[in-house]
This record gives sequence, C-alpha cells and structure tokens, in this order.
Amino acid sequence: MTFGITPPLTASPPSSATSAARLGRMLEPSEWAAAGIPVLSNAREVVTGLHDRHLPGPSTAVVAVLDPGERVTASASFVLRTDAPDGWEFRNALLAQLRRVTPHDLRLRAPVRTAVLLYCRDGEPLWTEADGAWMWGLRDACTLHGLRCGPYITLTRDGWQVFGEGPGGRRPYIGSRPEQPRLSGPARGRHDGGVTTGAPRRTGGGAVEARRRTAAR
Repeated sequence: MTFGITPPLTASPPSSATSAARLGRMLEPSEWAAAGIPVLSNAREVVTGLHDRHLPGPSTAVVAVLDPGERVTASASFVLRTDAPDGWEFRNALLAQLRRVTPHDLRLRAPVRTAVLLYCRDGEPLWTEADGAWMWGLRDACTLHGLRCGPYITLTRDGWQVFGEGPGGRRPYIGSRPEQPRLSGPARGRHDGGVTTGAPRRTGGGAVEARRRTAAR
C-alpha cells in the first residue's frame, strides 16, 4: 500500500455569476438511477474495508478504485472545504486524488476498473445538493480518468447508504471502530508500482490519505 499527505483542500467561494451554473453541475436521484451505475455484489464489504482503512470523519470523501473482482486497488481520503457544493470543484478534487494513486485507463477501449465514492457527513441519509454535486463530480472524474463510474455511498452517524440501488446498513458509521485491525509499523513509500506497507498518518484539519495495494494474486 502507498499513502501520502497533502494539506486540506479549499474550494473557491462562488460568485453571483457561478451560483446558477453550479446548480447545473449536480445530479438528481432520478438522474443517478437512470445512469446505469453498476451494482456492487457485496457493498458492505467494500464500505467496511474503506472505513477501516481510512477511518473518515465528517466532511471526508474517500474515493477508491476497484478491479473487476471488486477488490480495492487504490484509495484516497481527503477533506474539501466549501460553502457551496459545486460538482466542478468536486470533480477536480477527485481527479487530482485519482491521478496521485493510480494510472489512468484512457488507452483502453472500454473501462475495466470502477471508481466508487464514500462521502461522510452529518445529517439524515436523504439526498442533498452536496450529494448531487459529488455524484456529478464522480461521474465526470471517472470519464476523464478512463474508469467506470461506480456507486455513490454516504456514511452518517446512523450508518451507510448506497444511492440508487438501495443497500445500506447500521455499521460502519461515523465514529465506529474498525472491524479489522489496522496496519502498524513505520511508513515506507515507493512510487514504482510496488507494494508498500505502513501505518496511516494524520494531521489536524483534515489530512489526505492515499493508499494503493496490488490485487490479491
């Protein structure tokens, strides 16, 4: 696995000219459901794995890349601070994280890997404008990185919910403990595609964690 730390991201404040435009950069639940997003065969396993790996708090986004067997090959967590949700800002943040942790698949005729997004927030698990902006951003980032757009998942203090396909559960939730022991030991970094192990590090104010692991052979 590999991981890195960068400062918290901050979105630019919207102007009056862009406020109306940003409303067009979000997807309604009906639009998301009609987009043909692939269904995860074991959503809870994916959600639990990402939660245990990143232990995300409120306002944290976790983007992950799955291979055809739904194994996580790369993931990154980050906090994006913004007063007004904008799919364009979210798209750029997601794309930046994907470029850090995994190569693109733009040379392939059809995507073989899938990106999923787990967003942690307070409040009810009902759709919000922020959810719509994250959906728009995820779909666009996947297109620009040569990936299939996968499910959008929210994690609240009440549990987790996959939008569009229905599955959800009470665990994990924001603040819950990992179900599996986390890795420990000194950090070792390598950027040549090899396997790297190490304990995740955190900094105040929303640290970015990015990890990559090779698929099980």
